[in-house]
Amino acid sequence: MPSAHSSVPGIPTHPALERRWYGSYPPGVPTSIELDRYSSLCDVFSRSFKEHADKPALICMGVTVSYRQLDEASHRLAAWLQSLGLAAGARVAVMLPSLPQYLVCVPAILRAGFVVVNVNPMYTPRELAHQLKDSGAEAIVILENFAHVFQQVREQTEVKHVVVATVGDMLGGLKGVLTNFVVRKVKKAVPAWSLPGHDRFNDVLQRGASLPLHEAQPGQGDLAMLQYTGGTTGVAKGAMLLHRSLLAAVSQAESWMRPALTETPAVANPLLLVPLPLYHVYTLYLSMMSLSIGACCLLIPNPRDINSLVKAMQQHRFHLMTGLNTLYNALLNHPQIGAVDFSACRSFIGGGAATQQAIAERWHSLTGRWIQEGWGMSETTGAGTCNPPHRHEFNGSIGLPLPSTDMLIRDEEGHDLPISEVGEICIAGPQLMAGYWQRAEETEQALGADGFLKTGDIGMMDEQGYVRIVDRKKDMILVSGFNVYPSEIEEVAIAHPGVLEAAAISMPDEHSGEAVKLFVVKKDPQLSVESMRSYCEKNLTNYKRPRQILFIDELPKSPVGKVLRRALRDS
Repeated sequence: MPSAHSSVPGIPTHPALERRWYGSYPPGVPTSIELDRYSSLCDVFSRSFKEHADKPALICMGVTVSYRQLDEASHRLAAWLQSLGLAAGARVAVMLPSLPQYLVCVPAILRAGFVVVNVNPMYTPRELAHQLKDSGAEAIVILENFAHVFQQVREQTEVKHVVVATVGDMLGGLKGVLTNFVVRKVKKAVPAWSLPGHDRFNDVLQRGASLPLHEAQPGQGDLAMLQYTGGTTGVAKGAMLLHRSLLAAVSQAESWMRPALTETPAVANPLLLVPLPLYHVYTLYLSMMSLSIGACCLLIPNPRDINSLVKAMQQHRFHLMTGLNTLYNALLNHPQIGAVDFSACRSFIGGGAATQQAIAERWHSLTGRWIQEGWGMSETTGAGTCNPPHRHEFNGSIGLPLPSTDMLIRDEEGHDLPISEVGEICIAGPQLMAGYWQRAEETEQALGADGFLKTGDIGMMDEQGYVRIVDRKKDMILVSGFNVYPSEIEEVAIAHPGVLEAAAISMPDEHSGEAVKLFVVKKDPQLSVESMRSYCEKNLTNYKRPRQILFIDELPKSPVGKVLRRALRDS
């Protein structure tokens, strides 16, 4: 059949591909998206800020920020960033949890003509130094709670400009002051730090009010973000997300959610509950979708605080929700979840990790709706597949390819496999990254000449176009929706002077789905589990730390010396 995507940039023409998933699409969902509506993500922000000026753009900790206020704050920050004299395309890192400042920073950096580098605020100094050096970031916006981490690596990076934010910056006068007092003095969540020459977030906004802004005019093919991921190896690489990548992902999400929001009675002003961190690509692109349609994001700064999350859910009638299996499970087990009014909810999206059947069934019993499981990667701007909202059961699949997305199952030689046969899932679409930042060889390995990305996930497609993941090609470990690569854990472990060899594998975990299990061969007979655990805490962010550490005499290896992780799993 002829390609339905021939006019969409970034989609290869594949005449032999039978797009059977179209027949399973909900009524009203187009098979392809229109990318010529906007020239860039900046264009999306500009139009949305004007059209929805008086609507709430976000709610956080009981404070509402309108689209007009978001426009003004991002304009000021953009003007200040331009005043620094950075070259067009300079990278600016954002190391914040889900606070209003995040949704100020993203449009501001893009409006100024720079590139957003999303940074996990829980990174250790080692992890942070790698990402900042690799990206070449010249500026950073960081929450004061994590400033001590950046302080330790500042001299190893090219960062010249530091903006320090506080939790209370955008919460208003007295509330902001009281919030910062509690965070600093009561919770003692701000370790001592010193960053000479830094600027305060609110001071920067004040100065930016009197500075001119020359709005950047990027095109769809220009770089917008670097989203760091392990890719197919353990070395963190920046997936280059173009303005086109983000426009496509935003449009795909909007097209997919439209039937749920327009069913009678239609939702005029949707509220999207965002309990997961904004630096994760899954949450980020859905938040961008929310801003593009004039919806409101209900931000949860600390999703681990389930009590606060449930309280927020009780206070607001939300229509859409992002989550993952472990979060839905934690909510189901909270004693106050029955007091939440779910009657306005149209869609519960599950991503980041496989949703368990038992959790899905319990969630349906609680809310009357099924979790819509989806799948995506940093390399696909988070958008790949999703189950449609009109389904009336949980099928255990990752859903259908989204509009303007092509998907093939291929064998190890790269040959296309027929329906229901198992092979590597390969995906193409305008939401794909342009490649890995300054890593041409690894880009070539991941992105085939025909435009299809090799995902590393092993799966199959059924007659209706639904895709199921059955295994992983690589040894990646999935902890609460985050990719953890054994090679990174092993590299950290063997740097310990008391370790001769190390190997990391996955282990099942009832809270996070999977966790890291580390096998260690001692060099120092006195090495203890406690000292090894302490060492890992200093060098690995929380979700990467081994849940279990075992000492063994030797690692199982192949005749050529390759560590056999499968043998460790089987044992």
